[in-house]
Amino acid sequence: MNHPRIIKNGLIGAHIGRSRFSKAMDLLCREHDMDLDFTSIDSAEIDGFDFENTVQNLIKSGWTGVTVTHPHKIEARDFAGNGMIAGLEHLPASNLLTFKPPLRAFNTDYSGFIGAWKSIMGEANPGAVAVAGAGGVAGAIVPALEALGADDIAVWDLQPGKASILADQCGERVRAIDPADAPDAISRATGLVNATALGMGDNKESAFPDKIIDAQNWAFDAVYTPVATPFLSLSASRGLTTISGFDLFRFMILDSFEAYSGIKPDANRMLPLIDALKPK
Repeated sequence: MNHPRIIKNGLIGAHIGRSRFSKAMDLLCREHDMDLDFTSIDSAEIDGFDFENTVQNLIKSGWTGVTVTHPHKIEARDFAGNGMIAGLEHLPASNLLTFKPPLRAFNTDYSGFIGAWKSIMGEANPGAVAVAGAGGVAGAIVPALEALGADDIAVWDLQPGKASILADQCGERVRAIDPADAPDAISRATGLVNATALGMGDNKESAFPDKIIDAQNWAFDAVYTPVATPFLSLSASRGLTTISGFDLFRFMILDSFEAYSGIKPDANRMLPLIDALKPK
């Protein structure tokens, strides 16, 4: 198979100035004797940003593909239509599109979470899970939890109807609940998942009330800047095993590089190099 010598890609998302994605992609490209031509597209800084028109222009400009983050992952999945790669057609979100005809859509958040889970939790069952947030990242994490054998997944979102849409797209073990019922679901849960932007950057908020984080076994936060969010820090202090957004990122970037290049990187060699990019 002929592999590209230059990967021309970028990242579309809102408020992406702290993202480590470009540095990680550049590292992997250099380790494989390739060049990276990378452009960030911060949709929060573009008046009237139009996701579909933007991607169409990137295709016309000869890009290899584009990675997509909050809040455009569901739009990316919709844009791809039937282009989702085999085995992931059921996912309601995509975080990576490649443009070499035919257009293909991936979800390396999904595979990245499964990789992170197995690296820390082994073959443990997630049990009953309480998930805050039903947006694009939840569209990867919730199906990944299903694939890992979670017994029950309760999802809520402050935006009316959003959790119900996600639950309808998933299996029978996923149920939408009213935010008012979240404390009860949290108290009964084996694991907690933050799939919101709370805790990102200088934000110190948490989707989980401090007083009911105690008897659970594990916690995951999709936020990775900072790695030690208030939610994860409190969870760790109370004895929960924590999985950070950077734990997911480590595996997500390996899968993303493979999607763009067609080369499967050696995880044992690359992961220690990626770890050097871990945010403070």
